[in-house]
Amino acid sequence: MLVKLPFLLFILYLSFTALVASAVENVTQASPEVTMEAGLVNPGYIEKPVWFKNSFLDIRDDIEEASANGRRVMLYFYQDGCPYCAKLIQDNFTRPRIVAKTKKYFDVVSINMWGDREVTDLAGKVVSEKAFAKSARVMFTPTLLLLTEKAQVALRINGYFAPGKFEAALDYAGQKMETKLTFRDYLQKVAAKPASNTLHEEDFFLRPPYDLKVLNQSGKPLLVLFEQKECSDCDQLHGDIFRREQTRAQLRRFNVVRLDMEAETAVIDFSGKKTTARALAASVQLQYIPGMLFYDGKAEVIRTEAWLKSFHIQSVMDYVASGAYKTESEFQRYISERAARLEAEGVHVDIWK
Repeated sequence: MLVKLPFLLFILYLSFTALVASAVENVTQASPEVTMEAGLVNPGYIEKPVWFKNSFLDIRDDIEEASANGRRVMLYFYQDGCPYCAKLIQDNFTRPRIVAKTKKYFDVVSINMWGDREVTDLAGKVVSEKAFAKSARVMFTPTLLLLTEKAQVALRINGYFAPGKFEAALDYAGQKMETKLTFRDYLQKVAAKPASNTLHEEDFFLRPPYDLKVLNQSGKPLLVLFEQKECSDCDQLHGDIFRREQTRAQLRRFNVVRLDMEAETAVIDFSGKKTTARALAASVQLQYIPGMLFYDGKAEVIRTEAWLKSFHIQSVMDYVASGAYKTESEFQRYISERAARLEAEGVHVDIWK
């Protein structure tokens, strides 16, 4: 027996090595990655900060417990392999000021938008994480819902906010400013970045008069773009993303109405009533500028209200213009499939450009 033991161990080692190699090969074949900028490949699973709440995912209990301790609940919807989620965790939640403010104001509860853990929702219904995310209309990751003590949404963040803007969001909801002014107005006061003070013009913008009801029923998808003069992100949108041919090709598939959200420009709204650009912007509850709202004959299909690069914006446009939203309700599934399809066609996808 003593003589045979090394041989048996050697056989076991070879078997284990083959098994691991097979598993790695299968994982590699099953999970092709979208090629990204060097150092920004699909991040896979990202470890959450240890101070996130270890929740039983009964959202009502989470709100009650947070309220008893003078805090609110932040629902953090994520998915593995999401580079914007990785950026939030690694860039924002490693900054001492952001960490301190988050821990002061919020209990953070993480929800995997494709997960199967049981969640007890605000109505007391037990559902899966993915069903809960779908009911919350999570289209982008990360999505953050900052909840009040009465389980209402004080602020919703659809996508990634840079550290300065994110810190302002923490202060806004943490200090319960939602009853006093909109987040957009608050942000202008405390965290506005230098901007060109220009309302940019584009040749694809429709000219007034603006009858949104008629345009929405024209048979061509409608994009309503809200901007303002003091808007550095608007400058970037026009100076970079709107200059790209891939973006302009998508824009040609839409009727595009650009509205100055601070102006009294006359508009006929989607119900046929007279209103103004300022009043319409308030009624749709924009939280971020530039805000893109997409329609295709009926109600709003999707909107962008966060810092997004060109590939994501182009993908939102294609999602609506192609009609893909009618058969695929999950935008994140659609954008993954679109990226894989483009790569297969030889089109390199770099989400950070």
